[in-house]
Amino acid sequence: MVYFNDRLFRYLFIASAILVSLIIVSIIWFVGNQGLATFRQTSIVEFFTSSVWNPSNGKFGALTFITGSIASTIIAILIGGPLGLAGAVFLAKIAPNRVRRVMRPATDLFAGIPSVVYGYVGITVIVDIIRKTSKSPTGFGLLASSIVLAIMILPTVISITEDTLRSLPDTYEEASLALGATRWQTIWRVLVPAATPGIMTALILAMARAIGETMAVQMVIGNSSRFPESLVSPTSTLTSNIVMEMGNTPFGSTWNNALFMMSLILLLISLILIILVRVAARRGAVR
Repeated sequence: MVYFNDRLFRYLFIASAILVSLIIVSIIWFVGNQGLATFRQTSIVEFFTSSVWNPSNGKFGALTFITGSIASTIIAILIGGPLGLAGAVFLAKIAPNRVRRVMRPATDLFAGIPSVVYGYVGITVIVDIIRKTSKSPTGFGLLASSIVLAIMILPTVISITEDTLRSLPDTYEEASLALGATRWQTIWRVLVPAATPGIMTALILAMARAIGETMAVQMVIGNSSRFPESLVSPTSTLTSNIVMEMGNTPFGSTWNNALFMMSLILLLISLILIILVRVAARRGAVR
């Protein structure tokens, strides 16, 4: 009977893994098939190098949206990465236990806040501050979306980085202190370098979260198809443009296929980021 149950669950897990794989492959095939159909009516060069998006006149240049997605993600990492690293170091090596017991659940709670809440706070607070402190008449743009994304990725960076720092052998810290290093020298010159693979994993996962975010970005970026001239000029991203236009396009049209192509680009970027996470994790395991 035990042997039968073992075989039953083994085949059940195999069937589940095959089903999940088929679903993923089907999604990639469907999105890719629809997206690549774009190039029956427009050229690959125009799609990736032109910033003119005017479907009514047959212009499908996606450079504006690709640039907006990449730029907002990079700026968000530049803002949220150092803040998240500092927060993780504080929780892992500096904060008293009673503070850690409160702040760690509070940090994890941020990950469960709906995106629309972040977007609403961005509109009412961040956009208003940018409008009052810059020459932007609206306050919408890359800067607002990047700040919102930086706040949204903090739980990911803090949680993974803190877990990595706390998983390091105690001998690292003890040996450094025994050699006469101060506490800060031990943290920044020994512990943080030793935790580099885990930190890189946190940053890459944060990038995946940021580049795929839709609602919060759509609410604060301005949703303009113009190429971003500055950090405070309204523009758009791949995700925000898809959510704005997908419901208004006939299925199978070039316009609709172009939006599917944008989705395929997001899938490929996510795949690349997942591969980078695996590489970073493997290097950490080797060390």
